Amino acid sequence: MYRVGQGRSRANGGAGLGLAIVAAIVQAHGGRVEVETAPGQGATFRVLLPQYPEAAPSLR
Repeated sequence: MYRVGQGRSRANGGAGLGLAIVAAIVQAHGGRVEVETAPGQGATFRVLLPQYPEAAPSLR
């Protein structure tokens, strides 16, 4: 596995929750997270949010 910054590895106290937190925030704003991956090439994550706030679901 390759990490851009080794300072945030699990061995240094990272919990591996970053993507789950991102997904929850993006979903709350009516968006989605996409991933593109290939063996040995890493992964690209794309965050897509609606252009207009009224497109987001109500948080009530």
